[in-house]
Amino acid sequence: MRTAHVSTALIILAGFAPLAASAQQPKAKGQGAPASAAERSRQAEAAGLAEPFRGIATTAGIESGLFPIRASGVTTEPVRVAATAFLKALTDEQRKRTTYPVGDDEWRKWMNQHFYVRQGVSFLEMSEAQRTAAFALMRASLSAKGLQLSQDIMKLNHTLGELNNNDMVQYGQWLYHITIMGEPSADKPWGWQIDGHHLIINYFVLRDQVVMSPTFVGSEPVTAHAGKFKGVTILQEEQAAGLAMLRALDPAQRKRAVLEVSKSGNHNLTEAWKDNVVLDYAGLPAAALTPAQREKLLKLAGLFIGNMDDGHARVKMAEVRAHLDRTHFAWIGGDADDSVFYFRIHSPVVLIEFDHQRPANLRHLAKDPSAPNREHIHVVIRTPNGNDYGKDLLRQHHAQVRH
Repeated sequence: MRTAHVSTALIILAGFAPLAASAQQPKAKGQGAPASAAERSRQAEAAGLAEPFRGIATTAGIESGLFPIRASGVTTEPVRVAATAFLKALTDEQRKRTTYPVGDDEWRKWMNQHFYVRQGVSFLEMSEAQRTAAFALMRASLSAKGLQLSQDIMKLNHTLGELNNNDMVQYGQWLYHITIMGEPSADKPWGWQIDGHHLIINYFVLRDQVVMSPTFVGSEPVTAHAGKFKGVTILQEEQAAGLAMLRALDPAQRKRAVLEVSKSGNHNLTEAWKDNVVLDYAGLPAAALTPAQREKLLKLAGLFIGNMDDGHARVKMAEVRAHLDRTHFAWIGGDADDSVFYFRIHSPVVLIEFDHQRPANLRHLAKDPSAPNREHIHVVIRTPNGNDYGKDLLRQHHAQVRH
């Protein structure tokens, strides 16, 4: 059974890249009507899963040996306990459609667009006790900042509904689904996923190691100026810190970092169904930064990585710091206080994209419906070189343990 948020109307979304142009406005067989949300979702999945998972890599290919199985020193027991309690809170029928094998392609079946038909149990259908258990799982897995961001994105999706004639069928606070992959365990691989409009978190666990990617956060709007959640706002610190990073560069450094000074479209490259993107390093290498600038870049990366629970965020940041000399900072757009822009932090072990997007579901309120604005932000965090969804750790685990 699917939840009621799925729309059967065709939604044309700016920057929707995963489908070919001919598939973005599909027709039902023998009819002139647009395809249903279910049909569009099937098309997206078929195209997105056509290639087996490899991972994001440069033209040189996957770099191996970056993600060994080793003790992190940070317990994952609270996450296991919370996941077990969440599953126990579900009915038998809910649990059946919420659980998948740890290696299932369900990991890869996520999509930012609101019409996507999702799996698992939704917050909309959960009882209050079940919602409490779901948020407890998120609280155990995320930092206080990460939990707040997630909950604020959900609230802003309600605001989006208000701004679309109170359409709470397509939009709303509770249109987010949770799935569990594998069985919560202290020594076997497992994980969980939340999937919904502007909020996707993939959280893989192997013993005390965690991989939290791909992660997608964002919103349209990014600030609730009125309505039930007036005052809620997200990603303002990250936006300001990105601009401050660019402004900290000297003219020669900036010339290397800025790929384009004009930004008229959407630039994120690694959103849904882009697990195997080939992306070479571009922009300014951190090796060309001063010590103070290097710390500033690390602090910027930390704003995004810091959505993980604090202990595993420190582990990940140590990994990022170890590859800092091979990290690149790239920029598209202006540098004024009100500029729209895209920036990318790319290293062998992390890929972060921040993008001001064109209006999508608020085109009717935009001054220029074709131009990016600061009220629509997409952020993607990836683990390149084959370890999104913890795939490289899972591969190594299977090589070590006979099943």
